[in-house]
Amino acid sequence: MSSFIPGLELSRAFYAQVVRPIVADVPHSAALIGAGSEVLAFDTERSTDHDWGPRVVVFVAGHRAERVRRAVGEHLPEAFRGYRTTVTGERHGVQVSDPREWFTERLGFDPLGEVSVLDWLSTPWQRLAEVTSGEVFHDGLEVLERARAALRWYPPDLERYVLAGQWRRLAQQEAFPGRCGEVGDDLGSALVTAELARDLMRLVVLTRRRYPPYAKWLGSAFARLPGTAELGDALSAAVAATGWRRREEHLGVVYRRVAALHNRMGVAPALEGSLRPYHRRPFQVIDAGRFADALGGAITDARVRALPPVGSIDQFGDCVDLLTDPRRCRAVTRAVLDL
Repeated sequence: MSSFIPGLELSRAFYAQVVRPIVADVPHSAALIGAGSEVLAFDTERSTDHDWGPRVVVFVAGHRAERVRRAVGEHLPEAFRGYRTTVTGERHGVQVSDPREWFTERLGFDPLGEVSVLDWLSTPWQRLAEVTSGEVFHDGLEVLERARAALRWYPPDLERYVLAGQWRRLAQQEAFPGRCGEVGDDLGSALVTAELARDLMRLVVLTRRRYPPYAKWLGSAFARLPGTAELGDALSAAVAATGWRRREEHLGVVYRRVAALHNRMGVAPALEGSLRPYHRRPFQVIDAGRFADALGGAITDARVRALPPVGSIDQFGDCVDLLTDPRRCRAVTRAVLDL
């Protein structure tokens, strides 16, 4: 085993030196996209213990796929730069697929066609991140860059709708750290604070027009964003604090900063970002519902305005077995949003 090489760097060289010569006579595209921590550049030496190694997805026209698979299987070396080319058991690290079939299997739809409201809102952020991150090594079919560009970020009104859904999640719980603490439930107060911290982190990532990854990598993605160090310190302090008043104080720092980020986006009328009491109770909140309402009021597309105010699949669904199955995601989203 050689010293650790980041998977993206390893796969880039693997394609150039090994895979491309094998498939050079076939029109193709090639990339490292899809599942895997290396696609999001979060892999470390720990990642090498399973489902990791030199990998590339080779896209060819469907009628050529089987011939290319045979050629790859016959000519692929057992190892590359000290890493086995077999990723799991007998499955080697070169996946050969028709592009439309690959995207449809991964997302539930083909982004090379029209992307509908259902397509956008039923696709988990993790999946959108997986297909727009990584790297395209070659695009001879002229499909990968086009598909990735189509999914780079939400259309303006769907962006407002998703942001509103995230603000609304905050509105639903922002007073609870204090209310739990007031009745002596410090554990409950801490739990709600942690949930609010996660939703605030996701909101910050969304305001930077990035797709928040799933739980394992959310903190890493947040920390890599420019200007989040102070926010991260305040969130860490809120989660670690003892007593609801200290938690509320640290959350307040984050609320004010996130309100300023929201206003700078210019996607809705700017709102005053100071804290205020929750009704007549002694809990300081940002009144996150104001931001959700302002975003909703800025939506001009009648189809989006008519949607229930629940957001995308990540905002109303929180089960791995749901979020990793495009068919289920589409069925649940269609039912929840009445699409």
